[in-house]
Amino acid sequence: MDYKKICLDVVKATHEVGEYIITSKGKLSKEKIEVKGLNDFVTEVDKNSESKLVKLLEAILPEAGFIAEENTRSQSNKEYKWVIDPLDGTTNFIHSVPCFCISIALIDNNNEILVGVVHELNLKECFYAWKGGGAYLNGKPIKVSLNDKLKDSLLATGFPYYDYSKLDNYLDLFKFFMKNTHGIRRLGSAAADMAYVAAGRFEGFYEYGLKPWDVAAGSIIVKEAGGSVGDFKGGNNYLFGQEIVCSNYKIYIEFRDIIEKYMCK
Repeated sequence: MDYKKICLDVVKATHEVGEYIITSKGKLSKEKIEVKGLNDFVTEVDKNSESKLVKLLEAILPEAGFIAEENTRSQSNKEYKWVIDPLDGTTNFIHSVPCFCISIALIDNNNEILVGVVHELNLKECFYAWKGGGAYLNGKPIKVSLNDKLKDSLLATGFPYYDYSKLDNYLDLFKFFMKNTHGIRRLGSAAADMAYVAAGRFEGFYEYGLKPWDVAAGSIIVKEAGGSVGDFKGGNNYLFGQEIVCSNYKIYIEFRDIIEKYMCK
């Protein structure tokens, strides 16, 4: 299988659907916004974008199934599966806050991630990677930061919006990083956060309560850019385990150990 060709075809698909999303920004009426759960929204644009992506991805790899956030198409028993978030950062999109992405990954039946594309539409930045091929931003290679000190690192996270079971631990961890790093940013899109780690803008990112479509594409981009990815306990259950930590390889152990100390009590 030609992972590079597949990846570049996916990049083209995100550009096509991205134009639709951008032209729809600021035009949503309230009746076109649905509430899926506590602080969890979906719009007509999410659904239309997913339908458009599914058609384009079926043409790229007809034998693949889908794990898609809006469940436009669900065929998770295939050898290969597309993992799709048609609009990561829906709340930002609803409020016209300029950070939201299309996030697409291809995984095999062992849940190995083969291809990942994160297209941040407002800055027209498309981050992508394929297995063994390195990571790229708009055609240029990217690498993680070489900063080797957590105290000199800029971190990113996301705030829990429905699962508050670990909120106290999370806030204690947040306080620690506030006091002992260069700061913490919250973009509102996990896909963008991870892409920024891959590009060396952030040294690390962590969050809990995430779904496969939030992290699949970003994780391979971080890895192919030379970074490290895992769960809070130091394992590899980040795709379906609803918790992830990623960073450059130089701070990874220290970073993850602190997260484990606070979040795995």
